[in-house]
Amino acid sequence: MVSANREMVVYCFDTLVAHYNCEDAPPPAFDDGHHPLFVTWKKVVNGGEPRLRGCIGTLEARWLINGFKDYALNSALRDRRFPPIQAKELSSLECTVSILTDYETANHYLDWEVGKHGIIIEFTDPDNNTRRSATYLPEVAAHEGWTKIEAIDSLLRKAGYNGSITESLRKRIQLTRYQSTLFTMQYSEYVAYVKATRGAAPSILGAKPGNH
Repeated sequence: MVSANREMVVYCFDTLVAHYNCEDAPPPAFDDGHHPLFVTWKKVVNGGEPRLRGCIGTLEARWLINGFKDYALNSALRDRRFPPIQAKELSSLECTVSILTDYETANHYLDWEVGKHGIIIEFTDPDNNTRRSATYLPEVAAHEGWTKIEAIDSLLRKAGYNGSITESLRKRIQLTRYQSTLFTMQYSEYVAYVKATRGAAPSILGAKPGNH
C-alpha cells in the first residue's frame, strides 16, 4: 500500500509555486500509484490554529502524480468556498496530502469510528428527489469535536440538503467508511527541504525586490 509522504507534499507546493511562476514544476520524487486522494491547504494567521483555505480531492482512484498536480491547484484556486490562494499567502500556508484506503460499506449511518474513518454519505433528498452525496476525511470530525450524529448532520448540509433533518432521513443514508494516510508540511519546512535537496530556496518571480 502507498502511504502519504513528504515528497507528495513537496510536489503540491512545487506545483503551486510553478503555477505562480508560469513554469513547469520539477518532476516528483515519489513513485506513481493509483489511489483516491485529497489535497488540503490551510493558512496560519498570527500563530493561531490553521484555518482551512481549500480542500478538494477525488473518491475515485487517480494516478498519484497527475492527481496531486491537478488537486494541488484545484484546492488552492478553485474551491468555491474560498477566494483563490494568492502568491503572497504562500509563507503562511500548510499543505496536507491524504491517500484514501480501506473502503467499506457500513451497516448503518453510525457504523464508523470518529478519528479513524472518513465517511461518504449518499441519500435521496426527500424534498426534490435529488441524489446527494458528500464526504469528510477521517480527521475532520475529531478536529471539530463532533459526535457521530453531529458529523452526519453537518455532512447532510454539506451535500446541499436544506430541509429538516429527521432520524428517518439519517436511517436512509448509505454510508461508506474509509481510512487514510496523510502527511502535513508547512511552507517553511518545504523551503528548508528544497534548500537541502536542490541547493536553493524556491522563489516567486514577481516577489523579488526590484523585479517589476
